[in-house]
Amino acid sequence: MLCITKLVAFGQNDPQFTNYMFYKMGVNPGYAGAENTINGLILNRYQWEGMPGGPKKLVFSMDAATNLLGRSTGLGLNIISDQLGYAKNIIINANYAYRTELSFGSLGIGVSAGFYSQTSNGTWESPEGNQWTPPSSDPGIPQGEVSQLVPDFGAGIYLSSSRYYLGISATHLNEASIYYDEIPISYLVRHYYFTGGYNIKLGNPLFELRPSFLFKSDIATWMLDLNSNIVYNDKFWAGLSYRVDDAVALLLGIELASGLKVGYSFDLVTSAIGYYGYGSHELFVTYSVALERNRNQKYKSIRFL
Repeated sequence: MLCITKLVAFGQNDPQFTNYMFYKMGVNPGYAGAENTINGLILNRYQWEGMPGGPKKLVFSMDAATNLLGRSTGLGLNIISDQLGYAKNIIINANYAYRTELSFGSLGIGVSAGFYSQTSNGTWESPEGNQWTPPSSDPGIPQGEVSQLVPDFGAGIYLSSSRYYLGISATHLNEASIYYDEIPISYLVRHYYFTGGYNIKLGNPLFELRPSFLFKSDIATWMLDLNSNIVYNDKFWAGLSYRVDDAVALLLGIELASGLKVGYSFDLVTSAIGYYGYGSHELFVTYSVALERNRNQKYKSIRFL
């Protein structure tokens, strides 16, 4: 008696970022407008630098506190380019958050709606740098360049004050499927996020410690980032981050001008792929304009109070 079992897995994972504490709206629409400012962010991540076809991610994000119909709200926009080997994904979503003040902080309840585009090229690239075209006998592998656009939705709750923040959210609520010639080649797995951070005043008033965490799961697997940044004089920060069973990272940053900040991180890979010596680089720039203050006044984000 012969029994053959076939198991197929083709889930699509969300991009990961070491500087997640500076890009909360990437996973939680409830964050939109949380800082009562207009914020802009550009983030570039080169994962496993040096590996042919390694992941490359580029993010443009902005959000602002608004007052629509007399209600405190937040609006935001995310545009993400995520390239991995033969596949390139573009994520565009608009974010809306209803905001209300509580005795212990500011609460944002948000939703996101947009599109997820996946483009696949039939020419694959191996880690050794060789290109090859997969056999046409497998109908699930595109032979040329194909692309598809699917709707994508998310939701989240974000609670914050000058001392702490907590957030819980989910992305890809509708778990849209991506097809090639009417054959599903991948689908957007629903991801759940839980994140938080706290600001700890040290003995010297010029220094502050800011530990944070980000937990992500698609139910089948999970990932946990633990981070601690120390900030000096509200202008300079440095920290360490640990992604369980994956990487250890060094983070650095500086405020160049009022509201303008630049940050960098380097991931030293500790997983099996680190055997090949690959590391990951991440660089971001943010600019924030306080809505209720003069532009020439010094701006203080709730990230760096």
